[in-house]
Amino acid sequence: MKQRVELKNHQREIYYFRLRLMLSLGFVLVMLFILLLRFIYLQVVKHEYFQTLAESNRIAVVPIVPNRGLILDRNGVVLARNYSGYTLEIASRKVVNLEQTINDLSTLVDIQPKDRKRFKKLLDESRNFDTLPIRNRLSDEEVARFASQSYRFPGVEIKARLFREYPYGEGTSHLIGYIGRINDKDVEQLEEDETASNYLGSDYIGKTGIEQSYEKELHGTTGFEQVEVDAGGRAVRSLSRSAPLSGNNLVLTLDAKLQEVAEQAFGKYRGALVAIDPSNGDILAFVSKPGYDPNLFVDGIDSDNWDELNNSPDVPLNNRALRGQYPPGSTIKPFMALAGLFYQRSPNYTVNDPGYYMLPGNRHQYRDWKKGGHGKVDMFKSIVISCDTYYYGLANELGIDKIHNYLSQFGFGKKTGVDMDGEVPGLLPSQEWKMKRHNQIWYPGDTVSAGIGQGYNLVTPLQLASATATLANDGIAFKPHFVKQIQRPVDKSPQPEPKPILDMQINPENIDLVKRAMEAVTRPGGTAAGASAGAPYRMAGKTGTAQVIGMKQGEKYVENNISEYNRDHAWFISFAPVEKPSIALAVLVENGGHGGTTAAPIARKVLDYYLLGKVPKPLDAVDEKEGAEHD
Repeated sequence: MKQRVELKNHQREIYYFRLRLMLSLGFVLVMLFILLLRFIYLQVVKHEYFQTLAESNRIAVVPIVPNRGLILDRNGVVLARNYSGYTLEIASRKVVNLEQTINDLSTLVDIQPKDRKRFKKLLDESRNFDTLPIRNRLSDEEVARFASQSYRFPGVEIKARLFREYPYGEGTSHLIGYIGRINDKDVEQLEEDETASNYLGSDYIGKTGIEQSYEKELHGTTGFEQVEVDAGGRAVRSLSRSAPLSGNNLVLTLDAKLQEVAEQAFGKYRGALVAIDPSNGDILAFVSKPGYDPNLFVDGIDSDNWDELNNSPDVPLNNRALRGQYPPGSTIKPFMALAGLFYQRSPNYTVNDPGYYMLPGNRHQYRDWKKGGHGKVDMFKSIVISCDTYYYGLANELGIDKIHNYLSQFGFGKKTGVDMDGEVPGLLPSQEWKMKRHNQIWYPGDTVSAGIGQGYNLVTPLQLASATATLANDGIAFKPHFVKQIQRPVDKSPQPEPKPILDMQINPENIDLVKRAMEAVTRPGGTAAGASAGAPYRMAGKTGTAQVIGMKQGEKYVENNISEYNRDHAWFISFAPVEKPSIALAVLVENGGHGGTTAAPIARKVLDYYLLGKVPKPLDAVDEKEGAEHD
């Protein structure tokens, strides 16, 4: 029997088995070592980072929007306030069918077509917001109805919010302005100003007027609350809270009742009025007529109201008092007279007015408003009767650059620096200006027109009121301002008293002559004859007419033959009492014709209320024949 031969090599198999075992063990140990290193990295090196992440998942930081500051008049009358209410809001990105959702909501809550239009407008302007209101100021019954059916409307919720309200509506619209929802442009500006963090959770920001110019004071400081949340994002408990700091209240220089009297005195007319305290620059009244209801803008104005305001021929959105630019007409003459006196024109110098003026060597006639002229006219009489011929000659004698240099001290041709955004500078021309603007030399005829406030001259009602206040205050100028006091709960230091920004050091005899002449303007024989009739105080004034369209040589202006919007504008500047002025004002009546007829009666109503507390009759009760035929 043969012996069996063993074919397997057990020693070699054992060797390879042990080798595989060692490699496997080594691999396992390496992996365990890598895992250990990873644990050390995560638990030790990155401990603080992951702890922060865990806390952020566990803790939600919720912004707390501060209450917006109130706006009050000088006597404590509220001009802008807050009140709480409920809004129905939709997060459009969380809603599958937006139109159907709105239709279903309308069965529970009254949603008008204007609400839908406003919502669509907000949606187009505010794409970055989580929720937008479809209805504001819900009643308790509407809140209850929606709450019982809220499960049907994912992405829709009711929020309690503070609303802004403007009790005086149109009467203070161009002064107070309004707030509106923050849009993308506002966000960009906030980020540029590095204040975006203070607006977390805020939906509204000042858009115009005082609301915009004093936004930083009114908004306040946003607070924050740390809330522990569960895995579903639901709040479990409050961990800490940093209370918001309410916005500061603003006390304005405005007299709300005077503002109301001035606004109503315009009646059917369009125009502007600015009244200033000459002794400190306080703006007592600031009217731009017509205005608009600022409450329409708070929730987002609907397209119908927007179109009506935007397309109105009366342009109610235009702030005429701040941004309207008009030729000053004959209201420039008292300032021209002071310029003449400054440059050594004798007050007794007389001209013979034949009803026109001709430049030497020129046959063109610059007509006086009175056909046939006024005869012999000195400086005093030139202001009282508003003699154009006198000022044609005076302007030509001085030259445009002297006129520019002197009148610029009264603030013509530059911004007053008032504490409201959007002011324009008007225009006080010079030779240098015309060359830069039109690349043309200055002609003597340009100077002649400038002498009576026409040609290139442009002023704003605010600017002219400020210049009148400076004249009334004997050449001592204050910067006009709206805010009298900022009521800060932390810093209770009083507001600094206004200080003069310029003392022109006008010769007392010169300013006295001009003031006496302006007082005579409001008396029989003056261009505002009857404006001061029966007043127990002394009133000074000057009328003016600003041309809207030019007239050809020899052509007569006939108001009834011209369309309403092409008729002359009417001006009246005034201050009282003459011996110690406490109020100065400028009144513009757009397309109102003659200053003595339309603008002066408005000024008289304002002065009577401010100085006497007298509530005026409606404007249409004034006898228009009280005014003179021209300025």
